Amino acid sequence: MPGRRSLALGPLRHCLRRWLRRRWPAPLRSLGLRWRYGRLCLRSLLYNSFGGSDAVIDALFEPIYWLVDHVTRWFGVVSGPRGLSGGRTRHPPPRPARRSRPAERRPDRRRPRQVFVALVVVLTGSIVLIVYLCVLPLILRTYSVPRICWHLVYGHWNLLLIVFHYYQAVTTSPGHPPQDKSEVATVSICRKCIYPKPARTHHCSICNRCVLKMDHHCPWLNNCVGHFNHRYFFSFCFFMTLGCLYCSFSSWDLFREAYAAIETYHQTPPPPFSFWERLSHKSIIYLWVLCSSVGLALGLLTLWHAALISRGETSIERHINRKERQRLQKKGKVFRNPYNYGFLDNWKVFLGVDAGRHWVTRVLLPSRHPPPGSGLSWDSPLCASTRPLALLAV
Repeated sequence: MPGRRSLALGPLRHCLRRWLRRRWPAPLRSLGLRWRYGRLCLRSLLYNSFGGSDAVIDALFEPIYWLVDHVTRWFGVVSGPRGLSGGRTRHPPPRPARRSRPAERRPDRRRPRQVFVALVVVLTGSIVLIVYLCVLPLILRTYSVPRICWHLVYGHWNLLLIVFHYYQAVTTSPGHPPQDKSEVATVSICRKCIYPKPARTHHCSICNRCVLKMDHHCPWLNNCVGHFNHRYFFSFCFFMTLGCLYCSFSSWDLFREAYAAIETYHQTPPPPFSFWERLSHKSIIYLWVLCSSVGLALGLLTLWHAALISRGETSIERHINRKERQRLQKKGKVFRNPYNYGFLDNWKVFLGVDAGRHWVTRVLLPSRHPPPGSGLSWDSPLCASTRPLALLAV
């Protein structure tokens, strides 16, 4: 019915539009004709069969990508084979006394200034300090013994998991494909490295290397998120979100009292607050605002990555699969992600859960177990009950 109605009203709207144009004055009709003619010429000059909304969005975001790339390099988060300024690495000249030994490649001595990592450590440390000095004494004075035990156990468990997963995400290599000729199955050659590139491998312009199952480059980790540290990154985001929400809800009463006290600072006569009391009030405000904002932003990021993990995709593969899905849909075909094992099996593969007890020992407790597979080939893991389809080159 809606389609038939639109077909019936189409000619009527066209006739009504032509009748209104005829009643316009001559100068307006001439101006409208010139406007339609200029718009048609502009469309004909800028027409591209490969263009679309995706191409426009990519073109608009290209300056942002360039700015983030160069700002990240300026802060010195590059610690790959290229230096901080992107120049070539210097190789030491061979020594005459050691000609029998092959010349080794000496890494660049310039150490990166890990500004973002230091910022995460400082902000997290300041929140922990305020909790121990301001929030915890209130909990010990006012709460009952069961609630005190719950806060002590949960708070320290959450803090332990945050510190563990962040340290592992920063120090664990995401994994790189071998640069020599081997029997590893590859799907293409990297246009920047000129090395064989296995499936799900992409080139990082910040690290200037190919990364296995690359998701993105995270400046807050000073590292790429790839095959071997993807679980650490997601666990850090998840438990950091829980920690921020826990601090926000636990300090809500203190935040209201501190805000009301700060409102009375400029009264006459001024309230008899000491220096440490004023410092405590401002620290509580700082804690609640920072934890609430970070918890909201990081929570949205965690939900986004959780949706990608549920579909067996990475951030890069989502854009590739979307374009492939649209291309096959125009041909009347259906695209299926070869790395999607189902909702539950995707989470088992991602978290490395092979048995029921692993949900506790590998998810709720710190664990350094490696992910399934080597990142070079993508056979069906043992924890997945479904078998994938034929692999696609992405």
